[in-house]
Amino acid sequence: MTLLKEVWLHSNAFSGPLPDFSGLTDLRSLSLRDNMFTGPVPVSLLNLKSLEVVNLTNNLLQGPMPAFGVGVAVDMVKGSNNFCWPSPGQCDPRVNTFLLIVSSMGYPQRFAENWKGNDPCADWIGVTCSNGNITVLNFQKMGLTGMISPEIATLKSLQRVILADKNLTGTIPEELATLPALTVLDVSNNKLYGKVPDFKVNVLVNKNGNPDIGKDKSTSSGAAPSQNSTNPSPSIGSGNNGSSGPHGKKSSTLIGVIVFSVIGGVFVIFLIALLLICIYRTKQKQLSRVQSPNAMVIHPRHSGSDNESMKITVAGSSVSVGAISETHTLPSSEPSEIQMVEAGNMVISIQVLRNVTNNFSQENILGQGGFGTVYKGELHDGTKIAVKRMESGVIAGKGLTEFKSEISVLTKVRHRHLVALLGYCLDGNERLLVYEYMPQGTLSRYLFNWPEEGLKPLEWTKRLTIALDVARGVEYLHGLAHQSFIHRDLKPSNILLGDDMRAKVADFGLVRLAPEGKFSIETRIAGTFGYLAPEYAVTGRVTTKVDVFSFGVILMELITGRKALDESQPEESMHLVTWFRRMFINKDTFRKAIDPTIDLSEETLASVSTVAELAGHCCAREPYQRPDMGHTVNVLSSLVELWKPSDQSSEDIFGIDLEMSLPQALKKWQAYEGRSNMESSSSSLLPSLDNTQTSIPTRPYGFAESFTSADGR
Repeated sequence: MTLLKEVWLHSNAFSGPLPDFSGLTDLRSLSLRDNMFTGPVPVSLLNLKSLEVVNLTNNLLQGPMPAFGVGVAVDMVKGSNNFCWPSPGQCDPRVNTFLLIVSSMGYPQRFAENWKGNDPCADWIGVTCSNGNITVLNFQKMGLTGMISPEIATLKSLQRVILADKNLTGTIPEELATLPALTVLDVSNNKLYGKVPDFKVNVLVNKNGNPDIGKDKSTSSGAAPSQNSTNPSPSIGSGNNGSSGPHGKKSSTLIGVIVFSVIGGVFVIFLIALLLICIYRTKQKQLSRVQSPNAMVIHPRHSGSDNESMKITVAGSSVSVGAISETHTLPSSEPSEIQMVEAGNMVISIQVLRNVTNNFSQENILGQGGFGTVYKGELHDGTKIAVKRMESGVIAGKGLTEFKSEISVLTKVRHRHLVALLGYCLDGNERLLVYEYMPQGTLSRYLFNWPEEGLKPLEWTKRLTIALDVARGVEYLHGLAHQSFIHRDLKPSNILLGDDMRAKVADFGLVRLAPEGKFSIETRIAGTFGYLAPEYAVTGRVTTKVDVFSFGVILMELITGRKALDESQPEESMHLVTWFRRMFINKDTFRKAIDPTIDLSEETLASVSTVAELAGHCCAREPYQRPDMGHTVNVLSSLVELWKPSDQSSEDIFGIDLEMSLPQALKKWQAYEGRSNMESSSSSLLPSLDNTQTSIPTRPYGFAESFTSADGR
């Protein structure tokens, strides 16, 4: 293999860690893009002297971004992997520790997809923190394999380690017994063996479901004797004089031939096996695509018989296109039977949800809508959740369709500005969805109900950041995910806020797959009046531009503080879009339209005016005149970056205290998701194409030079 010069393995759905490249001393070109490789980039690849071209774009690589040598052409789009920094640099020691922990498990894909950034306490799956200290590792039922790493013991603040219900092998590392704060170790239902370390008296150790625990490996698996045992076969060069003399030389030569023959045979068998695996995966991928051309992986099927059945097909733990799906067909005529939807570790029992919501008590209600009621809950590890419970009256028809649609979308898309689906439950007539908890509730609370709820109105910088968050989430839905989706119900009540006032798009019950052609026609109009694009409301015509229209309405609401349809206003001012167009005609009337709670300086007014013009374009009557969501991201991100309030306070739009030390400020700044590496000129509000996330023209075709009230006619 030392003579290998080019390796092109792109777009093969390969997964797992990258191999050792030290033997490929003549390798010049390496293309591994568009796969699912995980783990760090090996040092052996960085040290190849002959390497000239390398492409690692669109994988799930982790750890520090690699720093290749001078002269190596690196094709690696920023953000297309999950490195701890967007540029070469050392990772947080805790990140390195976690990579060592999962290295013994083969760098699982699920962790690689979720563990992003340089802070394990920033919503990493399976990790719970308290005051910046890692207190809980919960890797239960994640389908992991491999061994328990002793590196877990370096996380000294750990209180609970839950590694139950996997296929872990090997022994429990002695080092785990040294954890000073440990109270619970759950390794039940694995394939562990060997002696259990001596833990402190107050540590609860659950080792049930490991038949060989307490037994030696030799007695539990019939393994070969250890290296210290006596070997009855004479070894080469062991001290016997069989290698002396002519006969000895002949014997040594014969043994060498046998050894090399065996090694060569094993290598050939390995290559054949690898080829067969690749062929098998390709056929499975093709089969999956034949069965589900658009990968709409949750759908009802009707057999036409009296005993009607429902077939629910969902993607596995991988969200990639072509992943093998699992199906379960269950008789819907038997409400007592539990209907399971297998999508990784996402099924939650009804009993657990009853416990964490106090049996769906009134005190736990967060809100209500057409789908049902949303309850607040808290899991045993302290994780707060929101449980959406479908009302019994909407189980059939529309409600059930929306339920399945929401699972379908959220098992395939993951983005920091889309609310995360943590699990779901189908039990008899119960349909429940479990989401991450967003403590500040909906955007509508802060725009329309803040006086009644005793909230502080949003300042302009926060509104601008929220708009950018929403734009990025919808941009991802439209084109940056594996498929293109249309939300169809964007509105402030479907935008949720965290404690840091960062926004996430929620409620995916009406999401549909974007049509492969230019548009499709919906026979049943879904959405909310006031946010519906004209072509959708009148003809049912659906494209991604219906979301752009809704986003434009949201921008108008952020500017004015008024609802899309406000029945408290006179009839001529009731419809926000129509009224906004009239008010935008001149500067004086526009200034009166701005929410009076916004403190208007000259800089603020200029920023608001730019957003108002963008809102007008988004709400253009013809779809082709509206920009793509990528264009709105470009406009808003440049405003966020260039925004400098004339009244300097202790906190800027990034929430950074100017009295912090420089390292503290840098750490908080880096944690701010909206930060970008784009270098924008202050004379332009639109960044250059070289710095955009997508190839979107600066001004889309049909996008007017400026927005006036004539655009509404």
